[in-house]
Amino acid sequence: MPAIVLVGAQWGDEGKGKATDLLGSSVDYVVKFNGGNNAGHTVVIEKDGKREKYALHLLPSGILSPNCVPVIGNGVVIDLSVLFEELDGLEARGVDTSKLLVSANAHVIPSYNRTIDKVTERFLGKRRIGTTGRGIGPTYADKMNRVGIRIQDLYDEGILRQKVEAALELKNQLLAKIYNTRGAEVDEVVEELLSYAARLAPMVADTSLVLSQALDRGETVLFEAGQATLLDVDHGTYPYVTSSNAVSAGACTGSGVPPTRIDSVIAILKAYTTRVGEGPFPTELHDDKGEFLRKTGAEYGTTTGRPRRCGWMDTVVGRYATRINGVTDFVITKLDVLTGLDKVPVCVAYDVGGVRHDEMPVNQTDFHHATPIYEELDGWWEDITDCRTFEDLPANAQAYVLRVEELIGARVSAIGVGPGRDEIIERFPLKPAVAG
Repeated sequence: MPAIVLVGAQWGDEGKGKATDLLGSSVDYVVKFNGGNNAGHTVVIEKDGKREKYALHLLPSGILSPNCVPVIGNGVVIDLSVLFEELDGLEARGVDTSKLLVSANAHVIPSYNRTIDKVTERFLGKRRIGTTGRGIGPTYADKMNRVGIRIQDLYDEGILRQKVEAALELKNQLLAKIYNTRGAEVDEVVEELLSYAARLAPMVADTSLVLSQALDRGETVLFEAGQATLLDVDHGTYPYVTSSNAVSAGACTGSGVPPTRIDSVIAILKAYTTRVGEGPFPTELHDDKGEFLRKTGAEYGTTTGRPRRCGWMDTVVGRYATRINGVTDFVITKLDVLTGLDKVPVCVAYDVGGVRHDEMPVNQTDFHHATPIYEELDGWWEDITDCRTFEDLPANAQAYVLRVEELIGARVSAIGVGPGRDEIIERFPLKPAVAG
């Protein structure tokens, strides 16, 4: 049985949660391998004849599948208060969370890093990155600076205290002398972190070993990225990126599973494009069409509630995602949002100072100045939410999917036609075949 990586192909919010949930009934493990509670998935499922919406931030979407083991990998940074708040919320709604596993090597977000994240953004002013202020970036910085706190440190108070003292020796100077903010107390930080240890203990595991053994047994593992390709710290629109590797290669470093075990890469591509936060966005719309996409698509952040910036489909970005991730299958989501438009523009290339670019410009200056070159496709007016085969779609909707598929260079295997769990067309099989 395969190891499957699921990534976002744009700037996030593409609908990875829905795709994960679609695959969830067919896989044995779902692994979150990067990021923290700075991103979210909204999953809508049918329960007792009613639609239930679940907003997940730190937890893998597979936690909603009763036969699936959800795993938080070593590449994730964890705010323990958020973790338990999210678990409590799901349990109150009748979701079984007892199977959750957490890597002993995952890093913890201490309270002082949330403070540093917020005051740094205020200090930067117009040069701000647009972070969520949840301490994600400072915690990854600590990891690289080798002053981070890992889950396993909660079970050795001496080591935990040493690490907190070492971190605060510099950070309190920064808070007091640069940001004019009160520093953190070592005892308070240690006491807060230790307060989570007992409840967390049954979840802590060597998740790299667990996943390797699962694959050896022929079980299926789905690796779920937080954020998306253009927010990747190496391959995204730097510096307006997240602090981790959100591309398919990050699944290996963020879980401890080697690349030779990955069988396929599924990328999620929204039928238009959205972005939250600062940074370049060539196809962004500042008119009534942009507002139409925002309102019709309910484009507000799952985690932050911030209105998302909206624009047309950008297939230059799609081709880049195909190449960087080694995409084998695309899932296009929210095709229904485009219903009711006479014409649907698709960006096929960029104009930068009179020069056509069919691929992503190599430097950020050119990308900042990129003007989209559009190809206009005919729209459709028919309601597509009840379509369950590709042939059910209106001819113009089919033509839109086929043209996008041609431009991005990998097959479109599934198409989302509504927010519900069942409102999706599987054009080609995404679910792994049963061994035997």
